[in-house]
Amino acid sequence: MFVSYILSKVRTYLRYRETVRELSLLSDRELDDLGISRFQIENVARQHAIA
Repeated sequence: MFVSYILSKVRTYLRYRETVRELSLLSDRELDDLGISRFQIENVARQHAIA
């Protein structure tokens, strides 16, 4: 059970980092089309990773 908990946390972190990376590659215009400003990327990624 402890191992599955750790694996879950690692997967969540990896999903967070991937989302941050992908959103960071977008231009400001593309982010604006999505309704996201550059300073919100980490919060959006965190919400995505947890969901």
